[in-house]
Amino acid sequence: MSNTRPLKVGITGGIGSGKSTVCQLFEILGVPVYSADDRAKWLMAHDPSLRADLSATFGPETFQSDGKLNRAFLAREVFADPEKVKKINAMVHPAVGKDFQSWADSQTAPYILKEAALLFETGANQELDKIITVSSPLKIRMARVLMRDPHRDIQQLNHIIDQQLPDEKKNEMADFVIKNSENKLLIPQILEIHKRLSLGSI
Repeated sequence: MSNTRPLKVGITGGIGSGKSTVCQLFEILGVPVYSADDRAKWLMAHDPSLRADLSATFGPETFQSDGKLNRAFLAREVFADPEKVKKINAMVHPAVGKDFQSWADSQTAPYILKEAALLFETGANQELDKIITVSSPLKIRMARVLMRDPHRDIQQLNHIIDQQLPDEKKNEMADFVIKNSENKLLIPQILEIHKRLSLGSI
């Protein structure tokens, strides 16, 4: 087995674009996938240093009496305030970056995927070799999210979309674009990218 490290490929897309579905298809092909958003939640709950920083910055209510992350408090008091969002991102993103690097160093596949909603927005794209964006028309994305997440309303959805770069900008910056719309088949697009990344013909 070669000691060459895997190619680090980011995969991103706006909310409702279908990037999780695309990642599942890559996983079926045997590609290791790191979910930055899922790991961020895990690290906030379990990493001692990050927990201490969160408590010191946002107060004791950050964690419940049983030690679990107080998601309701964070949603209400932190994620609704742009300045506090910047503070929490400044703590969480470096922790995720370190965790991803440790995970990546243990992988032996030709390439690996880092799935994250915010790659370009946080500058994390600069630490990756290639970027894939999953692109879908805004109306379709919004319909998907409202159907999938009944707890969200239009106002919340627009707030999330406003924090993300528009698809057009992401597509310009990406190395590969997967079109996830009603008239485009996903699997042929994924197979073509998988072939190119596996063979190094990029």
